Amino acid sequence: MAVTTAPELRSTSLTGNQLRWPVVAGIAVAALAASLLIGTVTGGIGIAKTVLVGWLLFGIGTLIASTAIEGSRKAKDRLATLLVSSAFALALVPLISLVISTLANGLPRFDLQFFTYSMRSVIGAGGGAVHAITGTLWVTGIATVISVPIGLLTAIYLVEYGRGRLARAITFFVDVMTGIPSIVAGLFAYSLFVIFLDPGTKTAIAGSVALSVLMIPVVVRSTEELLRLVPNELREASYALGVPKWRTILKVVLPTSLAGLVTGVMLAVARVIGETAPLLVAAGFTASLNNNPVDGPMMTLPVFVYRSYVDQGADAQAYLERAWTGALTLILIVMLLNLAGRLIAAKFAPKVR
Repeated sequence: MAVTTAPELRSTSLTGNQLRWPVVAGIAVAALAASLLIGTVTGGIGIAKTVLVGWLLFGIGTLIASTAIEGSRKAKDRLATLLVSSAFALALVPLISLVISTLANGLPRFDLQFFTYSMRSVIGAGGGAVHAITGTLWVTGIATVISVPIGLLTAIYLVEYGRGRLARAITFFVDVMTGIPSIVAGLFAYSLFVIFLDPGTKTAIAGSVALSVLMIPVVVRSTEELLRLVPNELREASYALGVPKWRTILKVVLPTSLAGLVTGVMLAVARVIGETAPLLVAAGFTASLNNNPVDGPMMTLPVFVYRSYVDQGADAQAYLERAWTGALTLILIVMLLNLAGRLIAAKFAPKVR
């Protein structure tokens, strides 16, 4: 008898005493109605507070119902799930609000003129940000060319060759560079170029050097962690075949981690492309298009947004619209870079069965 009833008891405990979705839906409706009633009685508490009160009531109701129907263990599990989901939803609120605000305020000037005109001889409405977009691509591209080889080689040394005091010193200074304020990097680059050029000289190269100071530690850290994830068995198999260490790194280690390396570089680019303070100090700003990174100041999108907001003219709305559209353009550039990084990572990721 016990042999035949045990499976039935297990089946009942697993499928019988569960909080069905109609009950959960009923609790949600009741919580929302109670929240609206509280808002009506108190004279209105706003949409955000109404949703928050309703969510709290829903959590309390779900916990009580789950305890009564499923037991305390399942109720605790549902409470933990609710808390994690609430934290996730709360983290999405600023992001969604940012995207909505940027789209609502930036789309009015998201036109062809904005991407084909500069601000040369423009006062008030009109003009565009082609000089800032071009400058951002120049400065960020040069910073990437400087930072990626240095960061990659440093990480390879730390993982494959580094031992002793030198490796510990490099790791320490990389950690220190990670926390350097961006304005300090801008002052460093500006001072460095003032030594070799005339005082007050601001160029795109100086801005790229400032961004590379911020970018190198990110590349080193991401690359180092990815290289450590490569199984040692692959290295040992290569050594067993008589392949030298440098060729093993070039032909085995780097291709295995290539997808992650590309993602790390994209993250580093996204980290520095929105920096304003170092570019304002080192690269300066201009209203004209400048395609020479070694001669004269160069406008970038972060500085363009900052200047449009700070130096509002008689037609303040026109400056604010340009600032919002510049911010929207910068977000789109970062999104495209991340999508490109994901596509490259997916294409070159090692195929495993």
